Amino acid sequence: MSACQSVTRLLTRPSTRHRLLGLTAAWLLTRALMLWLLAHDGLPLLGGGSVAREVWKLYQHWYGLLSHGAFPAHDTLWQYPPGAGPVLLSPALLPGLTYFRAFVVLTVAVDALVTLALAHAGTRPGRSLRGAGYWTLGLPLLLHVPLARYDVQATALAVLSLLALPRSPRACGALAALGALVKVWPALALLGPPRGRPTRSAWTWAAATGAVLLTVLAGLFENPLAFARQQGGRGVQIESFGGTALALATHAGWPGRVRYRYGSLEFTGPYVSTVAHLSLALSAGAFGLLLLWRIRARHWTPATPYDAALSAVLLFTVTSRVISPQYMVWLLGLAAVCLTSPLTTQRPVAALIALASLVSVIAYPVLYQQVAACTWTGCALMVMRNALLAAAALFSFARLWRSTTSPKWMRQEGEPEPGTHRLPHGTLSPS
Repeated sequence: MSACQSVTRLLTRPSTRHRLLGLTAAWLLTRALMLWLLAHDGLPLLGGGSVAREVWKLYQHWYGLLSHGAFPAHDTLWQYPPGAGPVLLSPALLPGLTYFRAFVVLTVAVDALVTLALAHAGTRPGRSLRGAGYWTLGLPLLLHVPLARYDVQATALAVLSLLALPRSPRACGALAALGALVKVWPALALLGPPRGRPTRSAWTWAAATGAVLLTVLAGLFENPLAFARQQGGRGVQIESFGGTALALATHAGWPGRVRYRYGSLEFTGPYVSTVAHLSLALSAGAFGLLLLWRIRARHWTPATPYDAALSAVLLFTVTSRVISPQYMVWLLGLAAVCLTSPLTTQRPVAALIALASLVSVIAYPVLYQQVAACTWTGCALMVMRNALLAAAALFSFARLWRSTTSPKWMRQEGEPEPGTHRLPHGTLSPS
């Protein structure tokens, strides 16, 4: 039986149809709620207008510059790779709407595309609809924030890249390169393809696609690499791990202050540069750990590339100098991809990410003034959210490591014997 026939047969099953209908109803209901919250963004508990302002003020301002063929090179708020330019120009595709409305409509459309891709993957033989359900119910945990940032678009490219890997490593590489040009981190989707031809094909196509698109963007826009200078000047944002430590230090007499710099609230004062350098060192250490994993890994399942991508993004998130609220969109999307496979090792991690998202949205936008003022309430929220992220990162990497280096652990988890992998119908075949 062909894969297409198997999927058709699954879709005709009443249980699958009911799940898909329930998923559709949940998506429509939750997205209507998110849109309602965005329309009432001016309410104090919803941010007092700060969430939507990112689009109608900042993105729209950049749109004017980009439409004249130049990146905002001298704007310290511009810290995005050149692929962000076409994304921010995309509202021009809907000329009958204002920039803000067109941006939101396109973001909801991309969100729907992610849901459809996860649902399609979940209806394949040996796969699960849990991923689509997780994304559908997980994204609204961030209230309306995802609709007023372009992280949904970047996440979509990473999700599509990972889902394309089993059938086309070339498409996986090309989509990951697109994502990297939009927001860098989707390049981590290329960490986990199996050794040999899948890795060579994915990496080659990623390099070729990235080089061609970067050349095109450099020809169309001035100052395509201006973002690197602004990104390098960033300090310690208040929601990062280092920022949380400094916020607690203010209660012990540390004289630092919170200032608006480089598009976010950052700490200034003694030892801030030390904390920033420590974060960079920890990020380098995370890269070393991931490289060591890649060298030591011996056993791949169909879920391993998904698990590796989630683990990598978690490690780089917790060691970053900046952890903006919208970063949670990335983690929710990658966790959803993991959950499309019953062989994933990341189910506990997905639960921790959902809890961290819930705490994160209480910190921003609901009680952000408390966080910015470094009150005990604000500190407690950040400690809780970052502790959940730290636990998720540790669990994720530990489970990834053991599942790919320890045959005994794999068998205890109910996965195939070493040297084998599952075919779509659950049979075993030599790798």
